[in-house]
Amino acid sequence: MHELVQDYYGKQLQHSGDLKTSACCDASQVPSWLKPLLSNVHPEVQARYCGCGLVCPPLLDGCRVLDLGCGAGRDVYLLAQLVGPDGEVIGVDMTDEQLVVAEQHRTWHAERFGHANVRFVKGYIERLDALDLQPGSFDVIVSNCVVNLSPDKPAVLAGVQHLLKPGGEFYFSDVYADRRVPAAVQSDPVLYGECLGGALYWNDFLTLAKDAGFADPRLVSDRPLTITDPALAGRIGSVRFFSATYRLFKLDGLDSACEDYGQAVIYRGSIPHCPDRFTLDKHHDIETGRVFPVCGNTWRMLHDTRFAPHFSFIGDFSRHYGLFPGCGGGLPFDQATGGAGAACC
Repeated sequence: MHELVQDYYGKQLQHSGDLKTSACCDASQVPSWLKPLLSNVHPEVQARYCGCGLVCPPLLDGCRVLDLGCGAGRDVYLLAQLVGPDGEVIGVDMTDEQLVVAEQHRTWHAERFGHANVRFVKGYIERLDALDLQPGSFDVIVSNCVVNLSPDKPAVLAGVQHLLKPGGEFYFSDVYADRRVPAAVQSDPVLYGECLGGALYWNDFLTLAKDAGFADPRLVSDRPLTITDPALAGRIGSVRFFSATYRLFKLDGLDSACEDYGQAVIYRGSIPHCPDRFTLDKHHDIETGRVFPVCGNTWRMLHDTRFAPHFSFIGDFSRHYGLFPGCGGGLPFDQATGGAGAACC
């Protein structure tokens, strides 16, 4: 599969307009604060972009960030502006043609940003341990519509777990299916290159994430995908595909479900570009100044990570009240656009 992906993204696709589905394109609305940063990215780099989401989580100033499957480097150059001169962004990709474009414009971006904090490494995201990357050295790892292309997804997640600092997070967008993808779809070279053939059944992904040590994967956002090419649409049958963004925190000792310890948090409104609310995930839209009940895992995702200075914390783990109501079960993705909940799920 490596050769297929290298050919598709190195030779078949010259720009995002060559794509045949809505899977590998960013349909997310770019927030207003990010648009000036996007305009600082070289046009050739932008033209080669084939991501499926927006992988710029908040609070990256000074962070060390790794981008898996960075391609021509659009997200790397966006993140480089967010981490600032005291941070670093490293992009990993296996496709020579993509890395050539990324490297060609490295000096151009450094001059535009006023600092040089980017480097690119050729390698496979299933073999991160073979690269010159220090274990436990990254605050945040991102990936944009790439994990589905990997033939060894457990190895990718294991590598991410190995490289993250305690309290670090894997924040990534990818493509998922509502069922296990049939062999005929998996073996179709175009459907695989378009990020559909290698898509995981969402519940299998949750199992893999937990097996890799990410006990409580959090869904941030999702959208259903459309197949714009009629011939391809006929080849996928009744499988439904979704683009989804997850965040996985490296935190030991998380519960396997949303356990209620009578805890709550109060958001101070101090995270840049989030003055009125902070959205941790699809079910935790935390309004500034309001006491917000949370489960023990959510409490720790805020208390034991880079988000801690921006919250006040109520309670501890001394008393247990059981599960939060409504915790668990069912397809997590919206089949049409929808909003987020306002309580721990």
